[in-house]
Amino acid sequence: MSSIPVTARVRPPSVINEQIRALMLRSAGRLTAAQRAEYEALVEEWATAVNTGEREAA
Repeated sequence: MSSIPVTARVRPPSVINEQIRALMLRSAGRLTAAQRAEYEALVEEWATAVNTGEREAA
């Protein structure tokens, strides 16, 4: 289940993707438990943003 409220404003996937990339660069690809949790939340947010964009385009 998503931790992002449905009523929340969805950020563009490209913005979220940049945060994911920055996280991976900072950690050199070796995530701590806290970073892993952040990564998972970002990926979930990214997927929601992508799916929202597809629905809006339809």
